[in-house]
Formats: sequence, C-alpha cells, structure tokens
Amino acid sequence: MKAADIMTTKVFTIHSLATITEAIALMQDQRVRSLIVEPSNEEDTYGIITETDIVYQVTAKEKDPEQIMVYQIMTKPCIVVNPDLSLENIARLFAETGIGRAPVIQEQLLGMISVTDILMKYNVARKTASDPVSAKIHEALLHSRVVSDPQEQIDRESEIAWDVIEEIQTD
Repeated sequence: MKAADIMTTKVFTIHSLATITEAIALMQDQRVRSLIVEPSNEEDTYGIITETDIVYQVTAKEKDPEQIMVYQIMTKPCIVVNPDLSLENIARLFAETGIGRAPVIQEQLLGMISVTDILMKYNVARKTASDPVSAKIHEALLHSRVVSDPQEQIDRESEIAWDVIEEIQTD
C-alpha cells in the first residue's frame, strides 16, 4: 500500500503572510490539525504549520496571534512524501524525524498523509468491497478526513456515498 492509497486529498492551504489568528480560524473551521503554507513563487517550496507550532510558539510564549505571521513559526521547507512511497517507509520517515504529518507532493500538492491516516485507514483499506458501488464509496471514504464528532462523520460519509451514486447514475 502507498501514500496515494490512503492520503487525504482535501488539503487546506494558507499564505505565509496570514496571521496566526487566521490560521487558527481556518483550522477550527475545517477541523484540521495543520495547514500547508503555499509557496510564494514557482521556485519556492511548501511549508507547514501545525497546531503544535501554534501552541508551543505562540500560546505558550503568550504572544499575540494577531501580531504573529504564519511565516514566523512555520516549518519550511517541510518534509514531503512521494505518492508512491510505501506506508512502511512513511512510518519509518515519521518515526526518524518525529513528525506526524506531511504533504504528498509530486510536481504539485496532491494531498496530506498523517499518522492518523496510517492508523485509521490502513486496516480499512485492506478490506475489499463485494460490489462496484460499495468499492467506489469505500475508495471515496478513504480520502475523507476522520473527524472526532461521530454524527458529523456519518453525515460526511452519507454525503460522499450520495455523490458517488449520483456520479455512477450520470455515467
């Protein structure tokens, strides 16, 4: 199994000149633990800002999040993962570097993979669906972010399933 098989494809980005307040608001709104920092130009690299960065470098130091910019605390360049990298190699990379998530990039940003993705989706991805519709729904669900609210997760999974069914009906 590879990164592309279980990565989350819905990734949220932020500009390096955004304030930490804006980053926090986006993280809260989207229920994510990190944001990818967009490159400033074509030669630039991606960065990443995580909830840990904010807590350790802003909150713990009693800094005003309105006065701190993303570029001041982000990690750049960040470690990136190739979509063809095996889960075992990704787990090894995470263990050796102490990171918990990384963008999946191959010429462009394709997704994000995290320790949670590996843990929560690995066993699910190994199960096979018995019919084509279930298989397509299963594939779509693999690429949605796991959320802490069970009802929201059910709602999201239902929405994904209906999208897949509508797509199949139009084909």
